[in-house]
Amino acid sequence: MNVFFYKRSCRLMSVIAVAAGAIFAAMPGSAAQLSSDARSAIPHEVQQLVVIDYRVMQNSSAAMELRGQVMPPELKQFEEALRKSGMNDNNDLEQLAFVLYRAGTTGDELRTVGIAQGQFPVQDVLANLRKQKVKPVVIRTNRVYPMGRTGFSVVFLDESTMVFGAPQSVHDALDARDGVNPNVLTNGSVMDSMRSVDSEPLWSVLDQKGTQTMMRQVLGDAGGVADFDTVKKRMVASFYTMNFQHGVKFDMSVITGDNFAAATVSSLLNAAVLYKKMSGTDSDKQALEDTVIRSDSGKLEVHFASSDAQFNSLLKSPMFQGMVR
Repeated sequence: MNVFFYKRSCRLMSVIAVAAGAIFAAMPGSAAQLSSDARSAIPHEVQQLVVIDYRVMQNSSAAMELRGQVMPPELKQFEEALRKSGMNDNNDLEQLAFVLYRAGTTGDELRTVGIAQGQFPVQDVLANLRKQKVKPVVIRTNRVYPMGRTGFSVVFLDESTMVFGAPQSVHDALDARDGVNPNVLTNGSVMDSMRSVDSEPLWSVLDQKGTQTMMRQVLGDAGGVADFDTVKKRMVASFYTMNFQHGVKFDMSVITGDNFAAATVSSLLNAAVLYKKMSGTDSDKQALEDTVIRSDSGKLEVHFASSDAQFNSLLKSPMFQGMVR
C-alpha cells in the first residue's frame, strides 16, 4: 500500500509540473498549518509531506472532481469506516496531512502515515468502536484501534489530532511523538521548507531524495539524459503550493543553490513540455501553454494557473488519466 501511495504521488506531481498541476488529494481554503502535536508525530526521515485544508473543499468543483478521481480506494474505505464509528468528515475534519517517510533498518523502506486535525467527537467514536467489540492495541499510553477491512489503524492523540495508517506506520508516528525516535522537528531542511509554504491552503515539501525522484518522474524520458545525472545531486529540496479559491493556481520551487543546475533543469523541463505539446490533446496543450517554467537565483520555479472549467477539462484528458492509473 505504501508503494502504491508513493507511485501515485510521483505520477500526480508529474501532472502538476508538466501538465497543469495535481496531487493525490487537493482542497482549497485558508492556511493549512499543522499543530505542534501533529508535527511531533511526523517521523524524522520525511521524503514528502503533503498538507491540505479540508474545511472548504466543498466550495471548489475542481477540487472535488480531482479528489474523486485520484483518492486511493483504501482511503475511501477508511472514510466510510470512520463514518460508521460516528465521525462526520465534512464537519469534524479541518486539516489532513500525508507523510511519506523512510524507515526500516537500512532507511530504504518507504512508509506512509496520515494525520488529521479537527474537532473530533472522540468519546462517541470510541464508544461506537467498543460497541462493535473492536479491541485496541495498547502502545505505552496510546490506544490504537484497527479499522475493519481497510487495513488501517487509528489513534487519537487528543480531541483534535488523529493519526491513521498501516499499523506499523501508526506505531512509528507514536514513537516519534513520544520521543522514542526523532521526529521532523529536528529535521532542519524540512522545517525550513515548511516555513516557506505552510501559510497556504495546500502545500507540500520534499527532501533531497524526494525531489530527485519527483523530477525524474516529471521529466520522463528527458530525465535519462546526462545533463540530469550531472545536476540531480544539486537538487537539495523542493516545495509547492496549490490554491483553488479563484480558479486553480500552482507554484513549485526546486532548490539547487546553484544557478547552473537550476538553469539546466529548467531547460530539460521546458523540453519535456514541448514534447507533451506535440503529442497531447487540446486540453493538454492549453494546460501546458498556461505553465511557466524558469530559473531564478539557484531555484527552478514552475507556475500554473487556470479557470475551474479549464482544469475540469484537463482532468478528463487522456494525459491526466494515464498519469493517475
